[in-house]
Amino acid sequence: MTYHPKSDFMAVMIERGFLADCTDYQGLDEALIKGVVPGYIGFDATAKSLHVGSLIQIMMLRWLQKTGHKPITLMGGGTTKVGDPSFRADERPLLTPDQIDDNIAGIKKVFAKYLDYGDGATDALMLNNAEWLDDLNYLDFLRDIGRHFSVNRMLSFESVKSRLDREQSLSFLEFNYMILQAYDFLELNRRYGCLVQFGGSDQWGNIVNGIDLTRRVIDNQIFGLTSPLLTTSDGKKMGKSADGAVWLNADMRSPYEFWQFWRNTTDADVGRFLKLYTEMPLDECDRLGALAGSEINDAKIILANAVTTLCHGAEAAAAAEATAREVFEKGGIGDDLPTLTLTAEDVAEGISIVQLIVKAGLAKSGKDAKRLIGENGAKLDDAPLTDPGLRLDAAALASPIKLSAGKKRHALVQLEG
Repeated sequence: MTYHPKSDFMAVMIERGFLADCTDYQGLDEALIKGVVPGYIGFDATAKSLHVGSLIQIMMLRWLQKTGHKPITLMGGGTTKVGDPSFRADERPLLTPDQIDDNIAGIKKVFAKYLDYGDGATDALMLNNAEWLDDLNYLDFLRDIGRHFSVNRMLSFESVKSRLDREQSLSFLEFNYMILQAYDFLELNRRYGCLVQFGGSDQWGNIVNGIDLTRRVIDNQIFGLTSPLLTTSDGKKMGKSADGAVWLNADMRSPYEFWQFWRNTTDADVGRFLKLYTEMPLDECDRLGALAGSEINDAKIILANAVTTLCHGAEAAAAAEATAREVFEKGGIGDDLPTLTLTAEDVAEGISIVQLIVKAGLAKSGKDAKRLIGENGAKLDDAPLTDPGLRLDAAALASPIKLSAGKKRHALVQLEG
């Protein structure tokens, strides 16, 4: 990237590693210098929370606001009814309107931590594309919007081509998704003066469609800017951990487990993640990322604290660090560990250790739990667990017990009352 930006926002995008591609670097840069630029990212409501994979986009919107512009978070209340086929091997399950509304309510909680919403010039807007998609007349839409799309061109987009090349079915419903996303950009420009759409680099085709459609229908110039699709240095998709998605909502992934995810970052990723997921100065990110040996662990704690503070607050970050120190350095039981609370009824006839490991979220199935025990990866109160047939009764659970999977994942099990 040899372009030298004039605007603060473009400088941040380039220097901190957010930028994969842009439809017109100079045009967008000049628009950012002239005045407040509204920019949006669309989030489909397929779950009650976003996960760490979406955090790079959320941070882009945060920087947009911090550099004097207006972020728009667009909830896909309408498009979620269709499902984005991009780079998926199968069709997404269709959700009911009530499920979609519930998911949107959960996702909104996350955005409030990162953006300031309100009526001011640079205050964020929360919108739902059901506002314009739900009332569309199909024949009018085909005539006014559909005529601008070439099927030949749509078939050439990588997200569609990859499905067809693998001879996997792509329904007409999903094929319409890119038209609806393009229409979103047109409507946001028409209604709210939105000038730029952000997204992961897998959204490039959808973004370009929206730019073309807006130019054809109302002859306005708008822009697209994409971020790289992040994988960790060991090749894993960002946002996933050994025990599933790293959700941003505290009720789906505890602040302690969230903190641990960042604390367990591989050495090679520390500097890059500090630039993308925190607001620390660039030279400090570089300094910390270059540390070696045991010192890099201190940098990982700084990373975990900074990211957790943004998502869950400074108190949650401090509590997570304190718990981690207690668990790992003193071998004790931290107050903030994920906790499974059982009723007397649950243990009336005893409960198997395999069941407990699964219920505590340390294994996905009984088979996984037995494998964990067989490979000497499970501990009960820091002592190795060797018997998968072990059963615990109320007496054994009179005081809380600590279960561990490997060195870094722990949970408390206690009786109610």
